[in-house]
Amino acid sequence: MTTVSLPRLHWGEPSAPRRALLVHGLGSSAATMWFLAEGLAAAGWSATAVDLRGHENAPRASRYRIEDFAADVRATRADHGNAWDLVLGHSIGAAAATQAAGTVDDSTRGAWTRRLVLLDPALALDTAARQAILEAQLANFDGATVEGIAAQFPHWHPLDVEFRVRAVTSASRFALERAVLDNEDWDVTASVPHVSAPTLIIAADPEHGSLFAGDHAAAVLAANPLFEQVVLPGAGHSVHRDQPAETLQRILAWLNAP
Repeated sequence: MTTVSLPRLHWGEPSAPRRALLVHGLGSSAATMWFLAEGLAAAGWSATAVDLRGHENAPRASRYRIEDFAADVRATRADHGNAWDLVLGHSIGAAAATQAAGTVDDSTRGAWTRRLVLLDPALALDTAARQAILEAQLANFDGATVEGIAAQFPHWHPLDVEFRVRAVTSASRFALERAVLDNEDWDVTASVPHVSAPTLIIAADPEHGSLFAGDHAAAVLAANPLFEQVVLPGAGHSVHRDQPAETLQRILAWLNAP
């Protein structure tokens, strides 16, 4: 496995005492995490978002297994190689963060992040779900426009619309395709029991396409007592774009709880 160095965007004071890493989902980019990064920075955090391999300004690669995404983000460290105080991931970014946090390799176990937030994580997907994601990603790549995304998601902030279009059209079409096709066994739930960081899952509404619901969600929560879940009624898979203020409020409340 060959890791790649991931480009970074940053919000907040670099010297802030708490450091967060934000990891986007498939067909997105570091810039699409802007609202949460800005909110964390306003709350006194140093927030860093990365472009995953094959996305925006990140290096392209020949392979897009979830384990590759996980190795890339695990190799992304805070200043001076320290642990992150928080890692926050969405969708496949949440799957990669879960596998990275649950990696048992050497004395660094448990030192990559102290807290984990997963936004509607794509921890395990069956064939039908993977096919639907593939078709949606390639359709966006081939035809996404500001007008089209704004019409599809009229409640999104204009920046979310702009960044979504820019992200999907600047990603590698090969990467979007292979991120699904290289992962016929898409399932990182085996990593869940090994995650030693307290973890908050913010799930979408099951009636609006949540990827974390039902028996699957129950099994994940039962596998690790450090995992807890909240569901955002009415929110679709992109909870941070559908309900950005509520998502941020839930994150900050959890981080600041005694």
